[in-house]
Amino acid sequence: MRILRTSEDRFADLPDYPFTPHYQDVGPGLRMHYVDEGPADTSPVLMLHGEPSWSYLYRHMIPLIAAAGHRVLAPDLVGFGKSDKPASVDDYSYERHLSWLTHWLETLDLQDITLVCQNWGSLLGLRLAADRPDRFRQIIVGNGMLPTGEQRTPAAFRAWKAFATYSPWFPVSRIVQLGTERTLKQHERAAYDAPFPSNEYKAGARAFPRLVPVIPEDRVSHANRAAWKVLEKWRKPFITCFSTGDPITRGADRYLQRRIPGALGQPHMTLRGGHFLQEDSPDDFARVIFDALKAEKPA
Repeated sequence: MRILRTSEDRFADLPDYPFTPHYQDVGPGLRMHYVDEGPADTSPVLMLHGEPSWSYLYRHMIPLIAAAGHRVLAPDLVGFGKSDKPASVDDYSYERHLSWLTHWLETLDLQDITLVCQNWGSLLGLRLAADRPDRFRQIIVGNGMLPTGEQRTPAAFRAWKAFATYSPWFPVSRIVQLGTERTLKQHERAAYDAPFPSNEYKAGARAFPRLVPVIPEDRVSHANRAAWKVLEKWRKPFITCFSTGDPITRGADRYLQRRIPGALGQPHMTLRGGHFLQEDSPDDFARVIFDALKAEKPA
C-alpha cells in the first residue's frame, strides 16, 4: 500500500482552525490525525465527519462544546484532512475504515462517548456504536443513516456516485459548496481543498460513494443488518438533527426515530441548511449537543 501524507504547510494559518494537531498510528506506516480539545477528564464528545470533508467541518462547533466544559475529539478519517492517504481507490473498504477508526478509539480508550455523526460519519459511527455499545452513552445523528441495501437509493446519490467514480474532475471545495446553502468564503473553500494537493491524494474521497451498500447482497449489508439488530434494542438517548435541504438523507430522520427505541421522547430537531448543516447552522447544531449533554449530566 502506497501511503501519501499531505504537507503541514498546506494547513498553515487556517482561519477558525487553531487546534493543536494530534496523531495516532492505526496501521503500519499509517497515521490518523485528530482534534482533542477541552478537559481530558470529562466524557468525550466524538464528532465524525463525512464525504469529502474533514474535521475542519466542525471548526465552529468544537470551541463551543469545549468551552462548556466537555472534551471534544474530531478525527480525520483515513484519506481525509491531515490523516494519511492510501494512494489507490482499492486500498479503501468499509471494513478497513471501521478497523482504522476502531483502532484509534480503542487506543485512546474512549468511554462514555457522546457520538455526533453526519454522512459517512454515520455509516461508520453507527456501526462502531453497535459493535461496542458499552463505550457509548448517547448518539446524535445529523443527515446520516446506516444503509443495508434494502432501502431505495435516492437519485441524487446515484448521480453523485457516478460522478465520483467516472469524472476526471473532482473539485472538493465545490462539492462541499453544492451541499451548503450559504456561500463559502474563499479561505473556507481553500481549507477544504488543502488536504488534496493533487488528484492522487483524492482516492479516499472518490472511494466512499462506491462503498455505500446499495443492494441487499452487498458484502457489508449483512454486517449492517446485524448492527441494526443492536440499534433496534438501543434505549440510550438517540437524537436526530437533520437539515431542511438535503436531498440524499431527507426522511431518514423519521426512519431512525421509528426503529430505534432510544429516539422516543427525544428533542429531535430540524435545522436550516443543506447537506453540511455544520456549515449552515453550526451554533444551533452545537446547542442540540450541549442540551443533550446537559440532560444526561448526573445529578
